[in-house]
Amino acid sequence: MKIILAIGTGSFIGGISRYLLSQFIQSRIVSTFPFATLSVNIIGCFLIGIVFGFSERANLNPEWRLFLATGILGGFTTFSAFSNETFGLIRAGEIFNASAYIAASVFLGILATWIGYSVLKMN
Repeated sequence: MKIILAIGTGSFIGGISRYLLSQFIQSRIVSTFPFATLSVNIIGCFLIGIVFGFSERANLNPEWRLFLATGILGGFTTFSAFSNETFGLIRAGEIFNASAYIAASVFLGILATWIGYSVLKMN
């Protein structure tokens, strides 16, 4: 239960942080390009790299890692988890699996969004 509360608290912090940062960025850039989301995703990827790098270097407590990576950064952006998993596959020399994961995530993600949208647009 302690881990669930830590992840939930982290998700709360991350989700609010994503919203506030997105609003801050979007209010300063007039464009149809989603700079706010792109910025959040890149910042999240950078931060998850720091969390996992620090975790390996300093033997970070697994509960803290879950709070930071799954909770805060998961609430901030799940793209960071995708990036970290892909990086792990690349580090392990699994280039084919990394490429397949990238292609499947992007293609199937867009397809699933379209299907979900289409289901609700049916008359």
